[in-house]
Amino acid sequence: MTSVTWQEGDVVALKTRGAPGLLVPLARGPVKVEDRGVIDLTSQIGVAPGGSLEWLGIRYRVVRPSPSDRLAALRRGAQIVTSKDAAQLLFLAGVCPGIRVAEAGAGSGALTIALAAAVGAEGTVTSYDRRADFLAAARGNVARAGLADRVTFVERDVARDGLEDAEVDSVVLDLPDPWAVLASVHAHLVVGGYVATYTPTYNQLERTVGALRALQYDEVRAVEVLERGVHVTDGATRPEFDMLGHTGFLAAGRRIE
Repeated sequence: MTSVTWQEGDVVALKTRGAPGLLVPLARGPVKVEDRGVIDLTSQIGVAPGGSLEWLGIRYRVVRPSPSDRLAALRRGAQIVTSKDAAQLLFLAGVCPGIRVAEAGAGSGALTIALAAAVGAEGTVTSYDRRADFLAAARGNVARAGLADRVTFVERDVARDGLEDAEVDSVVLDLPDPWAVLASVHAHLVVGGYVATYTPTYNQLERTVGALRALQYDEVRAVEVLERGVHVTDGATRPEFDMLGHTGFLAAGRRIE
């Protein structure tokens, strides 16, 4: 359960108008904030979120980090799953507070952060990747987001070796060949649980959906999420000319058999 006041060790977001929240771990004494300088947030310990302070001539609100704040602070290496796709993946995979999720393909940790935020303090995420450098990058980003206590990172080729988890409620795959993993993760997924995948191309999507059907998954779906902003002004509201188009295809199914 989230405390009603800030506790030492919490990650806070320093928010000023027009900019993403700046994530800072709450500790006693001075804390270095990236390359911006040093701040002392000792006075915030035991105080309710929403207070204000001035730092380096700028007035900030001290608020709880939002998912967008956490992703804005991400140090990118591998290509990340965008927020529009991550939100839909959470829905397709049935991710909710308190469940156990296995993720294969840690990348830079963007999707890991979204999963960890969604499962809450009582849930768990196990993130697998066969590359140690990707795991190191994801581990650092998850720690900076203040969610390290919910995530376990495992260096493992799940296509070859399967999952370490005995049983999980949801599986999310961000891999170039998810069809090669589906059979091995099937036995670890609880009956009624979901598997969801992210792939960039039609060929990958076809093979993934074919594998889901061959394994007799129920509620098999394939979707693409497109995002277009709306320019809003009095009397002249219209769609934005630019949009965030294709980034990847999402597929999902539910284990019933």
